[in-house]
Amino acid sequence: MEFSKSFIRFNWIALVLIYLIVIAGSLVRITGSGMGCPDWPKCFGQWIPPTDSSELSDDYQNYFSEKRVEKIEKFSKLLSAFGMNSTAQKLKNDPQLAIEEEFNARKTWTEYGNRLVGFLAGNVMLISFFWLLLKYRQHRKIILLAGLNIILMGFEGWFGSIVVASNLVPWTITVHLFFALVIIALQIYIIRLISPVQQNNLQISKMMRGLMLIIFIITFIQLFLGTQVRESIDELVKAGFTRKEWINLLGLPFYIHRSFSWLVLILLTYVFWKNEKSQKIKIIRWTFYMLVLGLISGVLLAYIDMPGLVQTSHLIFATVLFGILTMAIFRTRSATSVTSI
Repeated sequence: MEFSKSFIRFNWIALVLIYLIVIAGSLVRITGSGMGCPDWPKCFGQWIPPTDSSELSDDYQNYFSEKRVEKIEKFSKLLSAFGMNSTAQKLKNDPQLAIEEEFNARKTWTEYGNRLVGFLAGNVMLISFFWLLLKYRQHRKIILLAGLNIILMGFEGWFGSIVVASNLVPWTITVHLFFALVIIALQIYIIRLISPVQQNNLQISKMMRGLMLIIFIITFIQLFLGTQVRESIDELVKAGFTRKEWINLLGLPFYIHRSFSWLVLILLTYVFWKNEKSQKIKIIRWTFYMLVLGLISGVLLAYIDMPGLVQTSHLIFATVLFGILTMAIFRTRSATSVTSI
């Protein structure tokens, strides 16, 4: 049975919404709104958050501080069960985690907007899952993948609450990004399985496919290196260092991240050049264009005093590049003789 066009479009919408979560999360990060809602899934104990501190009780900071300590205690026990005793103790003994920020309407509603996008994306994915059960139940593989992605989406939401409870501890942000990328990759694979267009394999040489795999792996690593660089910058800002001082203080992750960016550019430029000489496959073109945009935004971030929205742009270009590369890996196949597509 062929999948209906409306079902395929619905899954593309789900993918767009997942990307919107990444964008919303980045906006939360650059505006410092991660602690805008001290609890989860509600915000200040309400489904629709307040707009003024007068709507909250006088002891709201103490109340939510105690709730956070309780959540950290439970999470620490979970970490200890997995053998991460030192990390668990570090979290439990961090006095900063008991400090509750004062209410800020702008930050609260920025974080609340992020949650709304996540709620919408999760429900679209859930509808898609039930759609599969009702109309395409014979496709068990796709049902399992869709179900797994919903579980991961729920875990991502829960882990987001841990990120908030731990006052945005750096390693939790990296884990949060990792699962976001897994969800994106799974959704792209589901679209690959249901869309006739995506099932049209693109035949390229073994060398070209090998280079695409290398570029994909490096890009995946780059996303996490970029997160570490961003976390280091946040710490430097807290310590009072200026932008001019960052480059000299960022350390090895920054230099690896910068060097790998140029390596990816060289490899992808070669792939792009070979593609334009022969097949002119569109997905390879878009991969190259997205990388160029990502590099430009990265240079602006590193060397020019640009506004925070450039940070969001850089993350968007990087995650879209990851998605396009994932799609390219799924669709390309090695061939001895390459035909024009």
